[in-house]
Amino acid sequence: MPKLIQIKPITWQQALPIRQRVLWPSQEPEFSQVDGDETASHYGAFVGRDLVCVASIFQDGKSARLRKFCTVQDYQGQGIGTQVIEHAISQMKSKGVEYFWCDARTSALGFYQRFGLAVEGDEFVKSGVRYYKMSVLWS
Repeated sequence: MPKLIQIKPITWQQALPIRQRVLWPSQEPEFSQVDGDETASHYGAFVGRDLVCVASIFQDGKSARLRKFCTVQDYQGQGIGTQVIEHAISQMKSKGVEYFWCDARTSALGFYQRFGLAVEGDEFVKSGVRYYKMSVLWS
């Protein structure tokens, strides 16, 4: 585990290079930008000065969607992503969110299940990657 992890709000512009590097390395950084980035909540995990994990949350009333969540490869498997999701969930609950969801890569279903998210519907493909919609309803 890295010595010091700091999770704090970041701008969508800070998130783009990490998204591109981890999720879509063969694409231009702009490919990782999504509609609504300008008004979404973005969180970053820093190890020292290095931004190593990003997560973007798009809130619509009492519903919030996690999009473009990723951790730099050298820092995967160290619990950093878990801490970022726990932080984001805490923030969303404090903002009154009751329904939290994401399109989860099929390879990551187990990760999201640890936070109470369950599969909704059938597997689908976006940009050549297999996904399931996953969600949780908080009361």
